Amino acid sequence: MKDKTAERSETADFMIFLVKLALFVIILRSFIVSPFNIPSESMQPRLMVGDYLLVAKWPYGYSKYSMPFSVPVIPGRILANKPTPGDVVVFKAPPSGNDDYIKRVIGLSGDIIQVTGGVVSINGSAVERKKIEDYTHLVSPNSPCYAEYFETTNGDGERICRYPQFQETLPNGRSYKILDVNEGSVGDDTESFVVPDGHMFLMGDNRDRSADSRFPAVEGQAIGMVPQENLVGRALVSVFSTDGSAEWIKPWTWFSAARWERIGEGFE
Repeated sequence: MKDKTAERSETADFMIFLVKLALFVIILRSFIVSPFNIPSESMQPRLMVGDYLLVAKWPYGYSKYSMPFSVPVIPGRILANKPTPGDVVVFKAPPSGNDDYIKRVIGLSGDIIQVTGGVVSINGSAVERKKIEDYTHLVSPNSPCYAEYFETTNGDGERICRYPQFQETLPNGRSYKILDVNEGSVGDDTESFVVPDGHMFLMGDNRDRSADSRFPAVEGQAIGMVPQENLVGRALVSVFSTDGSAEWIKPWTWFSAARWERIGEGFE
């Protein structure tokens, strides 16, 4: 039989292991990478509901928003770097800074942004935009067509969503795909915005389904101009994706629900 001293030693060793494990997880999530999941269609076509990705913490420096639960152990932002237009970033959404959002950086301090007929202009010059092949995805429990008249079928008889897709290229050469489904929708024509010092103008790639910097900041909805201080990190790589059909009591559905082709995708 083990004596009490040996039992206490084993308990102490286990507690030390748990403390070290907790410290490792905190350091990993605070300073290297953290997970993020996609709850809405605002970043289609690049991101779908059910996507899981890793967010790199180091590109823009560190602040309290780098820490789990935004614990204020870091004053201001250290090792700060500005994002580059075209980056896909995770940030704490104004006005409260409580919720994590993900959008694409379109403009930085001093830029003049306006949207006219769905076309973005930066400092008086229209951003290059060209029509490309339609974006399609299979209809699934977490990804129905958000406009019923865009639902159709493919050659295999499967139900799919089909949306008009465009290639947008910023002045710095960053290029990515966007959706602009409905002409004349709210947000297709805006006033001229001047991005304040230390702020960002952010937009979702799915222009008709994104409450972004085109609209005033409202808790749980649009975000207005976002302070760079609110940055959490830059989207790095997709690590998993599910179509929402999995059931916990049926383990085999965990695999059949996976969108394997989306795993490992990086970001433009």
